[in-house]
Amino acid sequence: TSPTPSIPEAQRWLRQARSDLQAAHNDIRCCCPSWVLLKVHQTLEKALVAAILCHGEAFKAPLGLVGLAQWLEAVEPKLRGLAEDVEWLRGCGMDGKATQIPSCHASPPTPSEAFHNADEEEVLKRVQGVLDRLQDHVGGM
Repeated sequence: TSPTPSIPEAQRWLRQARSDLQAAHNDIRCCCPSWVLLKVHQTLEKALVAAILCHGEAFKAPLGLVGLAQWLEAVEPKLRGLAEDVEWLRGCGMDGKATQIPSCHASPPTPSEAFHNADEEEVLKRVQGVLDRLQDHVGGM
């Protein structure tokens, strides 16, 4: 049997993704780019899970966010370019651990000190675009 898509569950994940993105916006220009980047990671993770749920699949945690995006591109050609956006965000520092765990950085910086060059506004703009694309994808299922 083929997997059953779960649109209501996907929409629930998207609601939380939008809430996480709003929380990231609340932190912008507050001298805490590591928190903005963590909340962007959380936003993206939930939005990708939502899109995967639309295909009746379970969350594929071991793939990582880029792997999830690549999987979605493979099953849905309209999402081409998604993995590139996720890679770009990762290159800006978006990460679930490096934004919070000191041992992810060579001493002396801590995560709160390591991301001072992050372009928070550009990161938020890019993740908003990804969220919009994934929301359209879920809405079109």
